[in-house]
Amino acid sequence: MAGKIPRDFIDDLLSRTDVVDIVDSRVKLKKAGKNYQACCPFHNEKSPSFTVSQEKQFYHCFGCGAHGNAISFLMEFDRLEFVEAIEELAKLYGLEVPREKGHLPVVSEEKKQQQQDDYSLMEHVVRFFQHQLKQNENSGKAIDYLKSRGLSGDIVKQWEIGYAPDSWDALLKTFGKDQARVKQLIDLKLVNQNDQGRRYDFFRDRIMFPIRDKRGRVVGFGGRVLEDGGPKYLNSPETRIFHKGSELFGFYQARQQNRQLDAVLIVEGYMDVVALSQFGINQATAALGTATTAEHMQMLVRATPHIVCCYDGDRAGREAAWRALENALPALKDGVRLSFLFLPDGEDPDTMVRKIGKDAFMEMLDNAMPLSRFFFENQLKTHKVGTPEGKIALRKAAMPLIESVQGDDQKQMLLEELAKHTGEYDRFKLQQDISKANHASSKPAYSANRNQVGKARLSPLRMLIRLLLDSPSLATRCDDVQPSVFEGSDATGMDLLLDIHRYCAQNPQATTAQLVENFRNHPHSSTIAKLLLQEHLVKDEEAERVYSDSFARLLDWHFDSRIETLISRSRVQPLTQVEKEELNLLMKERQKS
Repeated sequence: MAGKIPRDFIDDLLSRTDVVDIVDSRVKLKKAGKNYQACCPFHNEKSPSFTVSQEKQFYHCFGCGAHGNAISFLMEFDRLEFVEAIEELAKLYGLEVPREKGHLPVVSEEKKQQQQDDYSLMEHVVRFFQHQLKQNENSGKAIDYLKSRGLSGDIVKQWEIGYAPDSWDALLKTFGKDQARVKQLIDLKLVNQNDQGRRYDFFRDRIMFPIRDKRGRVVGFGGRVLEDGGPKYLNSPETRIFHKGSELFGFYQARQQNRQLDAVLIVEGYMDVVALSQFGINQATAALGTATTAEHMQMLVRATPHIVCCYDGDRAGREAAWRALENALPALKDGVRLSFLFLPDGEDPDTMVRKIGKDAFMEMLDNAMPLSRFFFENQLKTHKVGTPEGKIALRKAAMPLIESVQGDDQKQMLLEELAKHTGEYDRFKLQQDISKANHASSKPAYSANRNQVGKARLSPLRMLIRLLLDSPSLATRCDDVQPSVFEGSDATGMDLLLDIHRYCAQNPQATTAQLVENFRNHPHSSTIAKLLLQEHLVKDEEAERVYSDSFARLLDWHFDSRIETLISRSRVQPLTQVEKEELNLLMKERQKS
């Protein structure tokens, strides 16, 4: 693994990059005033609602809410991870991505070259297996098998399916031209070497499925046996470029086929993924001979709002589904739905879709069992809630799992369901109502001073943040605005204002894109994203006035709130001398304003 990419490099990269060029190279833009427009590439629309601002180096879709900078666009459009997007941008300018030295080692040039050679060799091996499927003297039985499974020639070609010859060393003879290459073949587990030093092909007499990682590079293979005997599927062992728990068969193809992955179906076998694609269902993926891991789930949660786990309805299938659920809960965030589809006995996705057709199969996906139902059906088989002891046991078993859920709304939903099963629903609702009331009373009470903005209302605090997001230089252009006076305030959103103002004061030349990038992993990054979606309709020439006015209004509220607190306290017990002096000072300041 590489070390962390320095923040200065990312900022410099964004300053070199024009988001208009990045977007226009993938989606044709048209000039519209000082901005650019296009039909959004992230959802279907007939009239353009996707806007790119060259000034702010930021894009935003008023239809689906997609937004971000050049890095975000590459991540969404090209389906790249964050580091991959950085590397892609760096290539455009001939830059080497630096890494900070620390507990993670920096990748050497030698290792990078080794990786490139490994990926290149794997691509050649794919072509070798494809060629053998057409030309090998024993390939007829492989072709007959594929036909018996109902696969067309186009689908076989699309998935680059091949054949590993029924020979001890066909691949070794083809690629093992020197000792260095032989060692590479052994390292990549394409060739085995026994204790006596004999070398032979790892895959023999099998249908071959190339496994591509999320960047499209071949990292391993899955081999399906043609006749009974030996394991049904044989997967590449772990290598320096292949880690089973990190990869999903068909995931790369699903992302390429679907610009917007509305749902992803997790199935158990390679053939299920391929067969479903022949019916136009290009959103299936399969784990590589292992249970669905937490890393798999994290990949999927980032890629789609709906994950459907499809398993056999027998005991083994339900146990596999429960393991998938346990691994999914820590990655489950609000806005992502997890469902479970259990097929009838003797059926798998391949046979099911051939029996009932695409439309009926898709309807089954839509009606898959929700997470909450599967969660408690499974728990209630073990814990009988007809007794107090059973309710206690259910709570003890369920709570650690529920507490691991990332999304607050998802967690509350499961807690509410748990309360129903344990007979504590009324108490649960009362606690919820009290919590909501306490939360509401802790918010700044300055609704009378809110700015009306179209259909949305921005409080003075939110207006300050919103204007800084658009124009970071406001932090140094308006001397009368000093948010530092709010240090120590526990008002909702005040910590975010202070953080953003501090960054803007230190980086007044920053663009919106650079500011947002610096707050990508901030605890309130989701709040920043939501604020960017709100239009404030403040003209550029009025920004300073509105910014100063919003600060004055927030200051009034801050004085009023503190004065009210001190006066209320004085009615209960005498104020200290320090509090009396603070109250007098606040009263004077309030009179000035």
